[in-house]
Amino acid sequence: MLLFRQLFDPASSTFTYLIADEASRRAVLVDPVFEQARRDAALLRELELTLVSTIDTHVHADHVTGAWLHKHRLGSTIVASAAGGATIADRLVAHGDRIDFGGRHLSVRATPGHTSGCTTLVLDDASLALTGDCILVRGTGRTDFQGGDARVLFRSVHEQIWTLPNSCALYPAHDYRGISVTSVGEERRFNPRLGGDTSEDDFARYQQNLELPMPRAIERAVPANLRCGKPDADSPEGDPDWARVTLAFAGFWEITPSALEEVATRVTILDVREPSELTGPLGAIGSAIAIPLGEVAARVGELAAGRPIVTLCRSGARSAQAAVLLAKHGRKDVASLAGGLLRWRAEGHAVIGGAD
Repeated sequence: MLLFRQLFDPASSTFTYLIADEASRRAVLVDPVFEQARRDAALLRELELTLVSTIDTHVHADHVTGAWLHKHRLGSTIVASAAGGATIADRLVAHGDRIDFGGRHLSVRATPGHTSGCTTLVLDDASLALTGDCILVRGTGRTDFQGGDARVLFRSVHEQIWTLPNSCALYPAHDYRGISVTSVGEERRFNPRLGGDTSEDDFARYQQNLELPMPRAIERAVPANLRCGKPDADSPEGDPDWARVTLAFAGFWEITPSALEEVATRVTILDVREPSELTGPLGAIGSAIAIPLGEVAARVGELAAGRPIVTLCRSGARSAQAAVLLAKHGRKDVASLAGGLLRWRAEGHAVIGGAD
């Protein structure tokens, strides 16, 4: 069985793909974004997956890859195209190579034209392909920089993508209209740039007249991506250091009961349950401040500035919402108690009041 997730970075309109072999729990990330590394790591952790490799379909010009950061934090290997010019990659791949993850694999097809090092990654059963910027949904990548060539791209598509089954789902690296997937059959018929009876000359003239502005991030992104996303400093911003916290895929920090007990005297514990619950069977944490969730936004000023905050509730649902709300109001060091008081009590931590 295959596990497949399509993730999105709104700042650059980039799709990142998580693909895993469910039997072995081994996974690859395709086209990861540096700023989304924590999100990706959270999803891998929650799905209990081991990241084997990151793969970039090409040297991107509109965002910095997260490949080096994932290697730095998770120990994954960096895979890149041998024709792309990237340095410090652990493995350089060429047309016909295989990238294995557990019992599944991706086949590498060289599809230059958008850039000289573009690749398309085809799943072992040809049910899907990750096309980078070679084929977009009803479009193609531009061909006016980084070794791009319209005629080369035309031949890449006809020889390497049109030869896949019509039912093969195509997943691009970018989309600017919110469309996430297409297929070989659809693009062969409906792609306005090179579908139908479009000739190589037709396509080359089309590409010559796009008149697109240069990507805003190109001067920063291309040099960074040629070194696989490795920053100038070897130590990028790390996780919060005030406690052992983890980032939930939903975007907020969580802390376990045992980790909270370690730092309880150095943080503000905020109980966001309703007043009637404070004397209920679950009891309460003795040092906690009680502010119901519905009043948190209006009473942020009551919480000590510069002191980390841990929110809690019965199960962790309302406290997660409170953590997000506090972050929106400028509080940086905030985490939600994972599992709430239910887990706190189940793991034997002390409360005042409550039932035996």
